[in-house]
Amino acid sequence: IRGTRAFGSGYPYGAGNQSTIARRPFPFGVWPLYWDQNFMDSDEYGPQYDIIRPGGFIASVPLRTTTEHFNVTDDEVYYAVGDRESLLPLMVSYVTWCHVTPAWPSRFNASATNATIKLENVIQYFRASSFALASPAYNNTLARTSISDTKDSTPLPEFMEYSPFRKCVDGVTENALAIVNTIPSLTPVDKFKLALTVSGIFICGAMLFALALIYATLLILREKFSKWLYGDPFVMDRVRRERETELRYENHP
Repeated sequence: IRGTRAFGSGYPYGAGNQSTIARRPFPFGVWPLYWDQNFMDSDEYGPQYDIIRPGGFIASVPLRTTTEHFNVTDDEVYYAVGDRESLLPLMVSYVTWCHVTPAWPSRFNASATNATIKLENVIQYFRASSFALASPAYNNTLARTSISDTKDSTPLPEFMEYSPFRKCVDGVTENALAIVNTIPSLTPVDKFKLALTVSGIFICGAMLFALALIYATLLILREKFSKWLYGDPFVMDRVRRERETELRYENHP
């Protein structure tokens, strides 16, 4: 699921046109991020569609730690940017493995003039560019000129490049970020078993229907035969009552 620092990277397939992310597939079940100025046609997944975005609206969360666990400076702060439902469980992993100070995700607006994170701050994309790690201390001057299949980017600052904290956050993201797996392809044996199962269900259903139809037919025939042999019970009962009335009159004229 690992991409590069270029937006639009990290697609295992479906990224034929490297200059746009529009109309690309969703190999991991989520939409890519969107950036201001309709960068690479990302407005196709803009905030106007957050109500139907898989995982909920785009959010960001600061990733800070303390010198108790890592040798970090005050400005070594990273941000995770992605859909809200991916960030919530991932924060648990950040806290557990990287001793990140717990924080709640907040809505991210890439078009805001005071946005904490810009496109140029992204240090790594994941999961078909639907998730990113960024730092305000990094400025990738090639972010808006590179295409999604390139690895060209401004090098990370030295303190960030060799930071154990950054490497920890990066590794946890790569290993714990939620994805939707594709439907596994069926082998010929699996297809044969599936065909037998479907055929068996169909045959059993047809047999049960035929038995029910035969049983209903036999009930109707038995009723008709009984009426033919013994007469209609309602008619016979009426005849019996009339005959009893006649006999009483004969006995008492």
